[in-house]
Amino acid sequence: MNLNQQFEQLCSSLTNDLQLINSLWKEIETRYSEKGRHYHNLFHLENMFHELEAVKANISDFTAVSFSVFYHDIIYDATSKSNEEKSAVKAEKRLSEIHVNNDKISIISEQILATKSHQQSDHADTNYLLDADLSVLGKDFKTYMEYTQNIRREYSIYPDFLYKPGRKKVLKHFLELESIFKTEYFKEKYETQSKENIKAEILLL
Repeated sequence: MNLNQQFEQLCSSLTNDLQLINSLWKEIETRYSEKGRHYHNLFHLENMFHELEAVKANISDFTAVSFSVFYHDIIYDATSKSNEEKSAVKAEKRLSEIHVNNDKISIISEQILATKSHQQSDHADTNYLLDADLSVLGKDFKTYMEYTQNIRREYSIYPDFLYKPGRKKVLKHFLELESIFKTEYFKEKYETQSKENIKAEILLL
């Protein structure tokens, strides 16, 4: 099932307004296909859903997590420090249009905001979302290097002397976390490789 079909299926249990569903999907597709998006694009969403599929049985509200995936990077500007906040606001507005109940909207909003700091959450579902979001860190080194090049392209407005220290700070932050991945499944799958990848990238900066 492609992303469009997945989104339609998610919404169809909430509204019969196909025109509205279609316009919400078009907005998601347009935002994630913006010119400067070399990593935070539709392929990133596909990868997250692929990762979450394996742990679907462990997730108590897969609908909420799915909406969080679709909206967590809907606003993305490499020069902004408030992308997650703006994305959460956008999600709240759009989800209220298709009558998602307020409690669920609050959960989705919190999940989107959690992708800012990637701290361990008290909610298991949120931890799965965070781990899927960072799963690229634990891929084979070639895939990881492609990811770092795409991130660099997203930040191409910044010269190396600004980008490299900033990137190093982000990477060191990951290494300082008790563990990068919050769930046993992802920890086992990606923790070791992700630390090796990050250390290797730091040496290249």
